Amino acid sequence: MSRREQILAEMGLAPLWHLRGAEHAAEPELVTPVADPRPAPPVPIAQAVSRVAQTVLEAVSAPAATPAPRDAAAKGSGLAHMGWEELDQAVKDCRACGLCKARKQTVFGVGDREADWLFVGEGPGAEEDERGEPFVGQAGKLLDAMLGSIGLQRGQDVYIANSVKCRPPGNRTPEAGEIAACHPYLERQIELIKPRLIVALGRPAAQTLLNAEIKISSARGRVFDRHGIPVVVTYHPAYLLRNLEDKHKAWEDLCFAVDQMQALKKN
Repeated sequence: MSRREQILAEMGLAPLWHLRGAEHAAEPELVTPVADPRPAPPVPIAQAVSRVAQTVLEAVSAPAATPAPRDAAAKGSGLAHMGWEELDQAVKDCRACGLCKARKQTVFGVGDREADWLFVGEGPGAEEDERGEPFVGQAGKLLDAMLGSIGLQRGQDVYIANSVKCRPPGNRTPEAGEIAACHPYLERQIELIKPRLIVALGRPAAQTLLNAEIKISSARGRVFDRHGIPVVVTYHPAYLLRNLEDKHKAWEDLCFAVDQMQALKKN
């Protein structure tokens, strides 16, 4: 394996996996990219992540006489050795994308750092930006209720994080490049927590974690493998606040996740 492949593997950014049909949900299929002469469509999250990784690798591989940018260096060789405090500070210092310009503070994550359960959302909202903690607004109250419905509690065997650590303007969905810029930080959080199960809250979070295009409707009720960690996909609480009729689907997803966790603990 080349040095490039080793670094990509360490960051969890390679290879690019595409998901098969439901009957092979636990068996990702490796697809070799084929050149397409048609005009390129908007860059999806998976491709954006890979492109950022390539930039990081080029910076890390540069001669010592040419210092790499701070963010690139942090996300390259240094990030893999960071503990919680160093990682938190690296996020606070990050200027890798435009979200840093309007933020009041970064939203790193909160909870049990040795949790079995990891819940990953999209990005901070206005109240999260004020307080520096994920899911503290109305969506956060709903998430707490969702956790309570399956016997869980914020901070107790549960860690909560987001795909991006800064608030997107107007609470919009994070763009692919913004998610890609923050991806190494989330990767390192997962490495430190070592959760037994990850619950992806919403499509951007699911696509970030699985490095593939995802539709919530077809991903529900399935277990995806992310480098040996099972991932279950459900709706984001903010979506459920706007679509109350889908709350029962989220309840089904949570029950499904509980079944998966029970099975994991028996093994």
